[in-house]
Amino acid sequence: MLMRCVATIAVVAFLVSPAFAEKLKFNKEQSKIDFVGSKMEDGKKVDHKGGFKEFKVECDANFEAPEQSKLKIDIDTASMWSDDAKLTDHLKAPDFFDAKKYPKITFEMTGMEGVGSDSPTLIGKLTMLDKTSELRVPCHASLSDSELVLEADFKLDRTKWGMNYGKGKINDEVVIKATLQLER
Repeated sequence: MLMRCVATIAVVAFLVSPAFAEKLKFNKEQSKIDFVGSKMEDGKKVDHKGGFKEFKVECDANFEAPEQSKLKIDIDTASMWSDDAKLTDHLKAPDFFDAKKYPKITFEMTGMEGVGSDSPTLIGKLTMLDKTSELRVPCHASLSDSELVLEADFKLDRTKWGMNYGKGKINDEVVIKATLQLER
């Protein structure tokens, strides 16, 4: 009887464990996270491009049940760059990212819509400026025998995380463009 219980527990543990998860290796050189912020200046829309040079990605992919996959992205805010050195310094300051006080932005996937399509929406929690809010990230996924590539192009409302500097002059929505290459 005891052996039967142990066997049952072992089978249940195997079935509920992430046995089908595959740890993917983050290819930093082929990945990027960029943004475009806009503001009105002298009645004209002015775009500023920027991004982050340093970020880490952890991914446990379950190709049999993709909605059970795990994805975590940690972004180093001090690694931010933009098309203007003075702007970069201002973005790192307390008016925006406050990089000294909040050195990290984290996205952690909690679910997925569009499972089975090449255009899923990743659902997760984004923590920035010590505030956590849900974020839905539409993306395009390309899977081969050697890699998974996720490409996203979406808008993020910076005010949801308390980034309110320049409201009315600087657009609340920032365009995020990201490519993550993960090797199998």
